Amino acid sequence: MRHSKTEKAKTHERIVAIASRRFREEGLAGIGIADLMKEAGLTVGGFYKHFNSRDALVAEAVGCALELWKRQVDAAASGGPSVTYESLVDEYLSEAHRNHPGAGCPVGALAGDLARSDKRTRALVSRKIRDNIELLATLIRNTNEMDRGSARSRAILAYCALVGAIGMARAVSDEELSREILKTVAQRLKNPAY
Repeated sequence: MRHSKTEKAKTHERIVAIASRRFREEGLAGIGIADLMKEAGLTVGGFYKHFNSRDALVAEAVGCALELWKRQVDAAASGGPSVTYESLVDEYLSEAHRNHPGAGCPVGALAGDLARSDKRTRALVSRKIRDNIELLATLIRNTNEMDRGSARSRAILAYCALVGAIGMARAVSDEELSREILKTVAQRLKNPAY
C-alpha cells in the first residue's frame, strides 16, 4: 500500500520530532535508530525511506530544535506573545528548561556531542547558532540602542553564558545551587551593571 506524499511528510516530521527530543534527553549516542523508530511506531527498514543515514537524521533533528527562537519570533510577528531579549533569557534560564532538556536548546543539552559530530551537522549547527546570535544581537540593539558591533559582542557573550549556565544548573546535584546559577546568570545578562 503506497502512502501519499502528505502522509510521508507527516511521518518524516514525527520521526524528526521524536529524535530531536530523545537526542536532547539521552545524548546523540544514547538512543539507537531501532528505539527511535519503535517509538514512532515504525520499523527500522522504514527509516531509510526517510533518511540516507543516522547522521542525516541527527542534522535535521538538531537543526529543527535550533529554530525554536525563530519560531517564537515568527509567532510574535503573527500576533503571538512578544519576544524580547529579557524574555529569551528568562525562558532559557528557567527551571522548566533545566528540568526538560528534551524540549529545550540542543546546544545546552548536546554541546559535547555536537563538537564530535560529522561535518554536515557541525556546519548546520554553526549556521543556526550564527542565526541565534544575530537574533539576540538584534533584540539587544532594539532594547539598548547599541551599535551593531557592541550588540553582537554582547550577544555572543550572552549565548555562551546561557548555554554554560543551563549546563551547570543541570550538572549540579544541589537544587539550591542550581537555582542560584540560573538566577545569578539571568540577572547579570539582563543587567550587566548588577
